[in-house]
Amino acid sequence: MSNGLKTALLLGALSAILLVVGEVLGGAQGLMFGLIFAVGTNFVSYWFSDKIVLAMYRARQVDPDHRLARVVAELAARANLPMPKVYVIPDASPNAFATGRNPEHAAVAATEGILSILTDEELAGVIAHELAHVKHRDILISSIAATLAAAIIMTSRVAWLFGGRRDDRDGANPVVLMATMILAPVAAALIQAAISRSREFDADAGGASIAGRPDGLVSALRKIEARAHVVPLNANPATAHMFIIKPFSGRGLMSLFSTHPPTEQRIAALLDSRR
Repeated sequence: MSNGLKTALLLGALSAILLVVGEVLGGAQGLMFGLIFAVGTNFVSYWFSDKIVLAMYRARQVDPDHRLARVVAELAARANLPMPKVYVIPDASPNAFATGRNPEHAAVAATEGILSILTDEELAGVIAHELAHVKHRDILISSIAATLAAAIIMTSRVAWLFGGRRDDRDGANPVVLMATMILAPVAAALIQAAISRSREFDADAGGASIAGRPDGLVSALRKIEARAHVVPLNANPATAHMFIIKPFSGRGLMSLFSTHPPTEQRIAALLDSRR
């Protein structure tokens, strides 16, 4: 199954959960409250997330002659994308991300740590990956997923506060209500993480295509993974999905909630693409 189809199916699953949760827990009013709240918060996030996240990490815009800007300019031209704004984050941990609501309002940021350990070919592989996110409009996809997941969580919280659906509470099964309140947010978080992992595989493949071959990204992922364990990034969990390597490690059951596939799986997929 292609990652694009998988993403569409997962978004459909989130929509279905939202409808079920709204009906079981809050009825039409509970569903509408959660959806309006989620759309409002994610509308703000979609339009202003680039400024918010860049300020959060104290990113500074660099001049066109900066090494990072030159790499971005070359690859953006190769990918037929508008030139994004380019930022450097003053952090020793190696990482990078792209943000912006569309290709015309995109920004690419990389840490000082990643610039210090990567060769030009490896840096090109990382930037190509980030530009693939821009080209695939993954910010929009993640915003849709976040809206649906937030609506599910908000509707469940309303149910916790008001004890479930008001219009027919006497006929409601309390076990079903309790199970829905607990399991629906967990299911939403799992699906949202699965969408993020699927988009990472697509960005890896798209980045390899933009760069011309996967070798630079493969080598970069190995270096970043090893270095990030020594110098971890102090990242806000809400922005974890944006980075090329997840800032947090998750093992066992917690890996199900990871926004990124295991790095070894990403490398294996990139190496398979050369055959």
